[in-house]
Amino acid sequence: MKYKVGMMGFDLDGTLLNSKKELTERTRKALEKAAGRGIEILPVTGRPLCGLPEEIRNFPGMRYAITANGARILDIRTGEVLRERLIDAQVGERLLHIFDKYDAMREIYYDGIGYIERSALERVEHFLPGSPMVGYIRSTRVAVDNLWDKLREENRALDKVQGLFADLKEREQALAEIQKLQGVEATNALVNNIEVNAGGVNKGEAMLWLADILGIPAEESMGFGDGGNDLAFMKYAGVGVAMKNGREDVKEMADTVTEYTNDEDGIAIFIENHVL
Repeated sequence: MKYKVGMMGFDLDGTLLNSKKELTERTRKALEKAAGRGIEILPVTGRPLCGLPEEIRNFPGMRYAITANGARILDIRTGEVLRERLIDAQVGERLLHIFDKYDAMREIYYDGIGYIERSALERVEHFLPGSPMVGYIRSTRVAVDNLWDKLREENRALDKVQGLFADLKEREQALAEIQKLQGVEATNALVNNIEVNAGGVNKGEAMLWLADILGIPAEESMGFGDGGNDLAFMKYAGVGVAMKNGREDVKEMADTVTEYTNDEDGIAIFIENHVL
């Protein structure tokens, strides 16, 4: 089936990037061809701006980015923030109190930058044993001596708060506490993390907002994803495309599923067969 597409938004980890966190040559060429045909291509990710790979930020034909699960929408050519929807400072403090109870690596985000305690960064493998995410976190986060001191120093609304848990039972307990709070949206990209945004913030709503601003019909928006923070992407995008390697609930929510995984050039092959 061929789709009429004006905008394509891509989750990064588990979707556009392979398991080594690489953008393959075949995927690069498919994106270049799509951009060359006037299709707006953009990352739609839970990552902060500082977590976007340089090759994505400088990709030819890519102008916009949706980061922190939709909390911030940017023009990456000019640096202009087109929209931001942030977590209230007091709510951020409550979230950090919850994460403090557990063996969790805590992160807070301001202005597209992720902050983490130095002691937690030194033991990141404890939370992500053998994962390529270890290198990503070490290379993109700003280490501080005390996260509470940073929170109080900033004393303002946050992009996102994240906890990465060593124990999945503790993750479930923390999630149950978070879900009792008003005005927050909790999701996850990894099995053992919780990402918390302001209420109503999600990738799908953010992409449709940007499409509307650019004059692209909602039905011509296409979103690709694999994880829990992509469920709203599948729901709201004109065409939701789940990765073959994605979670089962994401595939059930999607309009269609790629024929191949993110380690088999799944995005590139889908674009070649169904868009170009």
